[in-house]
Amino acid sequence: MKQSIFSTLAIAAAISFTACKKDKGSIVQPHVFEGKVKTFFDANAPKYEAFTIDASTGGVLLTSKGTKINFPANAFKKSNGQLVTGSVTVQVKDIHQASDMLLGNRPTEAGGQMLVSYGEMTVKANQGADELQLNAPAQVVVPAAPKAGANGQFLREIPMWAGDSALTYSINGNDHENLPVTLSQTGYVPRGINWVQNGNFAVNNNNGTSTFNLDSLGVWRNCDALMGDPRPKTTVLGYFSNQWNSATSTNYMGGEPSMLFFKVKQQNTLVKLYNKIVNAPAGKEGLLSYQNSFPIGIEGTFLAITFKDNKIYAEMQDVTVGAPASGKTYYGVTFNLTEVTETQLLSLIQQLNTK
Repeated sequence: MKQSIFSTLAIAAAISFTACKKDKGSIVQPHVFEGKVKTFFDANAPKYEAFTIDASTGGVLLTSKGTKINFPANAFKKSNGQLVTGSVTVQVKDIHQASDMLLGNRPTEAGGQMLVSYGEMTVKANQGADELQLNAPAQVVVPAAPKAGANGQFLREIPMWAGDSALTYSINGNDHENLPVTLSQTGYVPRGINWVQNGNFAVNNNNGTSTFNLDSLGVWRNCDALMGDPRPKTTVLGYFSNQWNSATSTNYMGGEPSMLFFKVKQQNTLVKLYNKIVNAPAGKEGLLSYQNSFPIGIEGTFLAITFKDNKIYAEMQDVTVGAPASGKTYYGVTFNLTEVTETQLLSLIQQLNTK
């Protein structure tokens, strides 16, 4: 589990949490983006595409990313169980590239294990003001499929991962008579998605596509395979030698003023380093990976980003992760950030797609 203190929540309380299933009655915590961080991600994050279909007859949607979704007849129902007829608006957001994973805060790892993604998506539907549920699953065909697994074996099935980040957390404080109180609440915290296998699988069609059943609306689903790199692992520490933003906190909220990402070479895998290096001297501030999660010898590209004083700083660096030095338990990478424009930062992020 990542180290985490939800300092960005507007409460003076210590918070602890455990993962749980998303619940429509959950309290929704806002995405905490500030200033230029917010404007940049709001402008460039992946957007929903809207479609209209007849609920009675169903229909096939084709997104701009090449994903097909086949809704059967009578696929939708209202929250009271009533079947829906007439026109329905379906909105789809699907992600297939590293740049969209970064901009959409959807990196591909699960508990420190790197995932190779073959498509991430969320779908919602409404009729007027009514948010709809699925009465019958829709069939999804994504334009990607693995050729072989980590051992060179053909993968017939690919695990499906649920991407809800609803958490149960405790708020500890004092009430109006100064008595200690602990409240348990559930809320959605966009912490970059905590992918968890949901027991379903996508079928590799052996023609460059994979098929799975969409089992729910309004939640994220990821069609992924574990990278399964057998090499010994180490912990990576990313040092911002300059332009570290001290306002960066250790939390799951996505849009921190200093961020660090790693794109695995020639793999559709994007890792976000969340954990803040604490009590660091000048030049050693930065972020670190999960403990012992990076294979020694893995090649890839780091992208370090800082939003500071209404300016943007960044550095992209190709790295082969080495073994720890004698007596050490980590591999360090130092970044020297330079000022970039929003256009230049977007270009660096898009370059990750070809790395």
